[in-house]
Formats: sequence, structure tokens, C-alpha cells
Amino acid sequence: MPHRSMVILIAGPTGVGKTELSLEIAELLAAEVVNADSMQVYRYMDVGTAKPSREERDRIRHHLLDIVDPDQAFDAARYLEAATPVVATLHERNKIPLVAGGTGLYMKVLTRGICPGAPCDRKVREQLENEARSRGLLQLHEELSRVDPFLGAKIHPHDRQRILRALEVYRISGTPLSWWQSQHRFEKCRYRAIKIFLYRDREELYARINQRVLIMMEQGFLEEVRKLLDMGYGPDLKSMQSLGYKQLTEHLRGECSLETAIYRVQRETRRYAKRQMTWFRGDPEFRWVHAEDQRGVLDIIEGAG
Repeated sequence: MPHRSMVILIAGPTGVGKTELSLEIAELLAAEVVNADSMQVYRYMDVGTAKPSREERDRIRHHLLDIVDPDQAFDAARYLEAATPVVATLHERNKIPLVAGGTGLYMKVLTRGICPGAPCDRKVREQLENEARSRGLLQLHEELSRVDPFLGAKIHPHDRQRILRALEVYRISGTPLSWWQSQHRFEKCRYRAIKIFLYRDREELYARINQRVLIMMEQGFLEEVRKLLDMGYGPDLKSMQSLGYKQLTEHLRGECSLETAIYRVQRETRRYAKRQMTWFRGDPEFRWVHAEDQRGVLDIIEGAG
């Protein structure tokens, strides 16, 4: 019988093999998988997000896949709102939630919660979106640097989402987002969390990433991006700016060859994996286990249970 508040977190960089190991562990524990990948929440984005296949979902029940359209806003606060009742229902059914993914912030807010944050206003956000198109992102970044110098220096001039969010908060509240963030304190863990991070040697991981991108192309990644564009999901959307979708869109717009686009997808995915490892190294509660060491993962779970 699982502990009433137990949650198992299986994290790792993209391409490390989280899906396969999570399925094996879930089968052994009669657990269900809760997605913690910020891209797999989007409908119609399957190949490029390495979303579990229909067969894999038939094998083990998955939650929080395909819950928003590509043009709908989704962030850590919305993830917490969606994931909390799923975890509660699994506990009520005496099922262990196995939270799998590579989005560290989603795992953090799920286990630690999130304090009442900076305000949101859809009309202000729409106004900023219009200004980004008419004035350009660089002008908005300059405005951000004036009203919130700390974040202005920290946020890249091309980081559309974070620039608009910071300006949204300032225009609503008159207070810089950096102040709101300074007030934020994560609370004590909401669950009895077992945190596992899967790793591989860097050369092996990078080779897997390069190969996986080629496999995605064979599976129809380019056609998936073309279909999304045909459906009206434009390249400025946060979802369409993500790994792979951005580079293949550039190819479809005639801005680079397919070979160049594939190379860029591989390169940016490797860089993303490196950032993921840096993020999770900052959380000492995660136990690092080799991605093929199923026994090592089970030993940690059984030892904590």
C-alpha cells in the first residue's frame, strides 16, 4: 500500500530515456504517470515533443498530456492548478503519482507550491502583444530596462515571453516584477517526494540527442510543423518558439536549408539538456541515477517507502 502522500519524481535532460524508464517503474509499482514536460501539455505537438505514443499511453495511464492548444498561455501556476487535483485523485485511488519530465520549475511548484504571485490581466497582455508587433521587441526591452533595471539586465532582448510578462506586472501594479519575485518563498514540501534525476555520460547523451532529432524527422516532424502553421498557429507563439518548431519554421519560411535547420535543432537541444542538468544540480534533494540503472531507481524508492 503506497504512502498516502507519496509522489515519485523522475527527471532528467531531454533524450536521456525518461519515458522508457518511467513506464517500467510505473508498471512495477502499478503507478500512473503525471506529465511534467512544459511542451507535452500542447495538443497537436506530438513528434517534436517526444510525447508518449498511443501504445505507451495504453500501457500506462498518463495525465496532463494534450490539455491546451498551442495558442493558449500555460505556465507554472497553471501547471500547479492542473496537477494538484490529479495527484489528489491518484492518492484517493491508492495509486502512486509518478511525475516524469524535464521541466524543473513544474516539479518545484508541484512539490513546494507557489505563493500568491504577481498580478495578471488579459487586456494588458493583449495590449503588450500588439505593441510587440507594432513597436518591436527591442523597444519593449528598453522600456523594461527603465522600469525594472534588474530584470532588464537579466532578460535577453529577444525573450518575448519574459519581457511581456515583466511589463504586464509593472503596468498593472506599478511595482517591478523583480520585487514580486524577491517576495516569493517556496514552502515546505507538500508531499512525501522521492526525487530522482536520470543521467548519462555527456558524449552518450549528446549522441542520443543527435540521433533522436533524425528519428523525429523520419517520424514526420517537418510535416507536423507545417500542419501547425497551416492551422494558424503562428511562429510568434511561445509554443512555436520552442525547440525544433522554431528552427523548422525558419526552414519552411525559406530562411535556411533543411540540413541547417536539423543541425540547429540538434545544437539547441544539446544546449537545453546542459541547462536542465544545471537546474537540477541546484536541488540537492534529487538523487542522480544512471538512466539504465532500473535497480538503482527501485532501491531509492523502496528505501524511502
